[in-house]
Amino acid sequence: MRTAYRVETVRAAEAALMARLPEGALMGRAAAGLAAACCSLLGKGRVYGSRVVLLVGSGDNGGDALYAGARLARRGAGVTAVLLGARAHEGGLAALRAAGGRIADDPFEPLAGADLVLDGITGIGGRGGLRPDAVPVARAARGSDAVVVAVDLPSGVDADTGEVAGEALRADVTVTFGTYKPGLLVDPAHAYAGALRLVDIGLGAVLPGVPDLEALQHEDVARLLPVPGAESDKYRRGVVGVVAGSTRYPGAAVLAVTGALRGGAGAVRYVGAGGDAVLAAHPETLVHPWPPQKAGRVQAWVVGPGLGEAPGAREAVADVLASDVPVLVDADGLRGLEPAVVRGRSAPTLLTPHAGEAAALLSVPREEVEAGRLAAVRELADRFGATVLLKGSTTLVCGDAGPVRVNPTGTSWLATAGSGDVLSGLAGSLLAAGLPPVDAASCAAYLHGLAARRASSGTAPVTATEVAGALRGAWEDVRAPV
Repeated sequence: MRTAYRVETVRAAEAALMARLPEGALMGRAAAGLAAACCSLLGKGRVYGSRVVLLVGSGDNGGDALYAGARLARRGAGVTAVLLGARAHEGGLAALRAAGGRIADDPFEPLAGADLVLDGITGIGGRGGLRPDAVPVARAARGSDAVVVAVDLPSGVDADTGEVAGEALRADVTVTFGTYKPGLLVDPAHAYAGALRLVDIGLGAVLPGVPDLEALQHEDVARLLPVPGAESDKYRRGVVGVVAGSTRYPGAAVLAVTGALRGGAGAVRYVGAGGDAVLAAHPETLVHPWPPQKAGRVQAWVVGPGLGEAPGAREAVADVLASDVPVLVDADGLRGLEPAVVRGRSAPTLLTPHAGEAAALLSVPREEVEAGRLAAVRELADRFGATVLLKGSTTLVCGDAGPVRVNPTGTSWLATAGSGDVLSGLAGSLLAAGLPPVDAASCAAYLHGLAARRASSGTAPVTATEVAGALRGAWEDVRAPV
């Protein structure tokens, strides 16, 4: 599992560790790891004679870059530092000069022929975008042919929130120290980070046990996913009720039911106007007339996909929310949803909005949600007393306690009609199987992303139907022995 901690927590852990170590040891570890990463990026045998440019700010981030540059210079690289802060780290600057590195008079001249650029302008304590004097240099670095490597964090992004409030330097690779920072895993900042590399500097022993953010990996999802036992029947595996679709959107019903079946549900009870289409696609589905409360026994409900403004839609949502089993509310079911109703439920609720739906629930512009995804998902979870899966470029899951989870398998190919309906059915089946909402939402998002990657091979468009069809392979990928 990848874990991330806020700047305040990282700073406290660094201070505790530095108190136990000789002076400069922690920065030395970071610089050694950073230099090693740069060597691997330049390639075997290509460090000697390579041209490396350091963009150096005033803080310790610039010091890390300078010490790493000194190590590269001692291996034969031509290293030039561009000083962009009011002052440079004295020890790092002395080390670079002693190793044969030089200081640029013209900040743009060395960038023209650089093989690698180290972005050490601002560190994890930076707020807002790049300062105006650094912007032209950052643009020149990004416009060069060099590989841009961010030192701990791309300059100009917010380490805690993932927000990008101004201009930032987009990296090809980010080498981060000790632990991941939330902004490295959450868009929009995540898009600036490139490939992530973590350098162990010994913080693990002094960081708190509970992180601020976490991202599940294969083994985590495999451990959480339900597996039928020898005595399982359809009720032990979980029966999920799906209230979805309408005469206008019958496909939403089919896709939601498909997701539920692919999620391992023991049975799916469908209520809605798309019954004929659902039975044609999945004859094993149990189709029931309105209202949902008369559909029979279920262990969880999914309500909302494709309901539109169909007659009785609002009543159906209210009917499902009045039940005493977990409920997933998506799409049209979220329209006009009242926090008091959700808070008053006796069973858990999982809300799965995209940015536009989240903005409507929070009464803010969509752009505000997209710019501050962590703040938005936390606010929704707090306001509704529910678990919230915020869909988007990086899907986030927030419950009433514990760290926020970020899904690492998402892909932009999922931005296609109907993919959210599949996700709802999939998550609903995991709720019915007994997973807590945070785990059900996290595992569903993980499998959903894997399925999209399988269906598209990462390079081709996919449809929601193809994503649903690839879910079986996603399960196999997760459960495959390492």
